[in-house]
Amino acid sequence: MKNVRNRLLVILAVATVSVIMFWPVDEKINLGLDLRGGIHLIVQVQTEDAVQAEVDQAREQIEARLADQGAAGLSIVRGDGLSILISGFSADQESLVQDEVDQWENSYTYSTTSAEGQRTYRMDMLVAMANFLRNQAVNQARTIIARRIDQYGVAEPTISIYGSGDVKDQIIIELPGVDDPDRVKDLIGDTGKLELKLVHPQFRGPYASERDALAAFNDLLPSEYEILPMRGRAAQGEQNLLVVRRAAVITGSHLKNARRSEDNLTGRSEVSFFLNAEGVNLFSSATGEHTGEQLAIVLDGEVYSAPNIQEQISTESARITGEFSIEEAEDLALVLRSGALPARIRFLENRTIGPSLGLDSIRKGVRASLLGMVMVAAIMLLIYRFSGFNAVICLMLNLAILLGFLAYFRATLTLPGIAGIILTIGMAVDANILIFERVKEELRLGKTIRAAVDTGFGKVFSTIIDTNVTTLVAALFLFQFGTGPLKGFAVTLAIGLLANIFTAVFVSRTFFLVLLQRREAQQLSI
Repeated sequence: MKNVRNRLLVILAVATVSVIMFWPVDEKINLGLDLRGGIHLIVQVQTEDAVQAEVDQAREQIEARLADQGAAGLSIVRGDGLSILISGFSADQESLVQDEVDQWENSYTYSTTSAEGQRTYRMDMLVAMANFLRNQAVNQARTIIARRIDQYGVAEPTISIYGSGDVKDQIIIELPGVDDPDRVKDLIGDTGKLELKLVHPQFRGPYASERDALAAFNDLLPSEYEILPMRGRAAQGEQNLLVVRRAAVITGSHLKNARRSEDNLTGRSEVSFFLNAEGVNLFSSATGEHTGEQLAIVLDGEVYSAPNIQEQISTESARITGEFSIEEAEDLALVLRSGALPARIRFLENRTIGPSLGLDSIRKGVRASLLGMVMVAAIMLLIYRFSGFNAVICLMLNLAILLGFLAYFRATLTLPGIAGIILTIGMAVDANILIFERVKEELRLGKTIRAAVDTGFGKVFSTIIDTNVTTLVAALFLFQFGTGPLKGFAVTLAIGLLANIFTAVFVSRTFFLVLLQRREAQQLSI
């Protein structure tokens, strides 16, 4: 008697906790994109940008280190593919160059070849290193996109890496409840690369065309300078090109915060950003050495403003001014706070799902689930009579456990997930059918009711475990290798299967024990 009472207490506790976890349903269960409506995006990270940037950085490091060791005046240029060519060194400098290329080769990043009889080295990035950088760029892009989406305020977004081969370069983004795809695309697509660069002190511009800018340098622009456009000026027919240094004084890596602010005089929106300690030191040194020159504020290759440096600036804050709306300023500050993407991204798919479609899916899914439960319950009562109530109770408890776990783990319920629930309803009574049929078979052999129940549960137990575990393995594979919709189906199916084992093996037998304990039954309604 005590054992039966303990089993009943366990069942009551599981049922109570499950209901508490998922009730109220509309607050505890997260709805997926197909049920709630929203935006579905697939973006491709241009991973070659990150790899090419790494090669450029390596070339600059080699040039700087050799120059520091006295091997200046060498030709160190980019070759085809992911290669660096080093030439133009003397016999005295060859040992320094050899030591330098050996360091890169020993770090397992580049392989080196030299032309026989010529003082030329070719460094080629290893395929494994290039693939590592590509995958790293995708992972970084996913992290930064997730950070931007979180700050945008989207609840329960789905952001996952997808693709095939050695490099998975696509990211699936699902944003439930969002109905402004253009703003989201701008927010995600902005590289967010902030740089503060010194404008050429003599030939600063602005110039109307690149030809005019090059003419100022006799068609030979110094390698340490580049020509950048000024934001918005070309559309207004104004001169819009500035000549700035390639090397930035400070970059977005020196930022610690950014926010929208307003100009005290005009009330226009602008973006204030705040530098960390290293950024303050670099900013102070640059403004002190270049007082009277212009400092261009560059974002994603466009000059937003180029104020004059009136005096040395040692504060941690600076501003980006321009013709910003409140929304544009807020989004720009958000992008700067979340960091720059390691590479450009390209939108492969953009799909918007209306909330009305989601509500219709919910109604149909709930209707199908209820209809399925009613039909299963009716069939079980018709075939197994009073014992069918046992199966119906197990079915209801199975559904409660499933919803409770979905709410507890903050899993997202999708339309395929509802399909998984409906399948679980069907499978929830499968184990009961195996047990009931075995009990009926034992009764036909002349055994007592107690002996038939014990034998039925004992002999069917391994079969129940085998069938559910086999299906559970399939669900795990779907979750591991499937995309969003398949994952939703796999989650509900897996939780339902685990709940099914508990209800079929533990709960169903407990109710038979209660029936048999109350009196020595002479007949079993089965």
